[in-house]
Amino acid sequence: MSQAAYRAAAATFLQDYAGYAGVTLQMYPARPRTLFPPTGFVDRITETYTSFTERTFQRNPSVTVIVIFGTFDSKDVADQKDAFVDGFLDWAYAHAHESGPNSLIWVSESEDLPDYVPEWLPPEQQRTYYAVRLTLEGFDSN
Repeated sequence: MSQAAYRAAAATFLQDYAGYAGVTLQMYPARPRTLFPPTGFVDRITETYTSFTERTFQRNPSVTVIVIFGTFDSKDVADQKDAFVDGFLDWAYAHAHESGPNSLIWVSESEDLPDYVPEWLPPEQQRTYYAVRLTLEGFDSN
């Protein structure tokens, strides 16, 4: 798979979970121009490579996704985030093979971001949000 395929798989994976859970989630394959929570997007992709021979290697991608739930961590927003993450973890492990035949996706890490500011937006559009960072990992043999 290519990095474009990892990005698409991660975005589709979260969108599929949102549909399953009945969550109206705007999911983007990259940083969006506007934010209307709940919004998720692929924030970054990193990879490590393990060579077996001159032509055979394994790609180990990590895709970091940010999901924004509200403008501050009120009890309602925190409860929404907690339910989303707990449900997503269960769902993700039950559907790990859905990204493709040569790769797996599983959640390796989650982190609360109680003061997330989308620095790529113009200053007048920047707000402090309550979000979660999810790291999805997998492997792909070439």
